Amino acid sequence: MSAEAVPIRTDDDDVLLTLEELCRAVAVEPRWVLQRIDAGLIDAPGGDAPHAWRFDAVTLVRVRRMAGVERDFDAVPELAALVADLAEEIAELRRRLSRWPSGEAWP
Repeated sequence: MSAEAVPIRTDDDDVLLTLEELCRAVAVEPRWVLQRIDAGLIDAPGGDAPHAWRFDAVTLVRVRRMAGVERDFDAVPELAALVADLAEEIAELRRRLSRWPSGEAWP
């Protein structure tokens, strides 16, 4: 494994992936990711230069979910992004609900 292929670790121990590493992890082509970034469905971290982009774990999960929805349901990218948005919102609501003191009314 070359030094370029080693994922970058941040201070909070989150692994950051290059575009190529993200594509390998999700089994998509770089062009697939670039098209969705251009459409505003995936955030491009680190500016305009793809070689400088570093994707975090949250983006990896989102991209995997989008690719799966597109592949499994023959969905358009915008619908796959909506599904990813809704799944992220449900996960956040579940986290908030799990922290809610038992016996208290939900606002």
